[in-house]
Amino acid sequence: MSHTGSCFCGAVEIEVTGSPEAMGYCHCRSCRSWSGGPVNAFSLWKPENVRVTKGAEHLKTYQKTELSQRQYCDVCGGHLMTNHPPLGLVDVFAATIPTLAFEPGVHVNYAETVLPMRDGLPKLKDFPAEFGGSGEAMAE
Repeated sequence: MSHTGSCFCGAVEIEVTGSPEAMGYCHCRSCRSWSGGPVNAFSLWKPENVRVTKGAEHLKTYQKTELSQRQYCDVCGGHLMTNHPPLGLVDVFAATIPTLAFEPGVHVNYAETVLPMRDGLPKLKDFPAEFGGSGEAMAE
């Protein structure tokens, strides 16, 4: 199974293959600021399952912290994905892959939310313990 997506103008195209390792919502301030929205819908992939198929010369990276290498198109500024080297995963923004059936399983960094969501999914205070967080759940 594969899905293709692109930046806002189409200069950069990506392909993801297989299935994501996880899907959900991130409520942290960094993701909110970068995405321009009150929450970021993520899909996490193994790096070998994410490939730039067009416009690699337009793919630029902004790294504010060791955890995240945020990638965007230098033509339109469209955000595409975030490489997380310490986690060994790439977050391809769900909106970047229009044919992916987004099936969220968790909310992360819910302690920072500005948009409470009552959807019955687990709400983690920060990150799962296996990713260096507390793994602590919060009430909806």
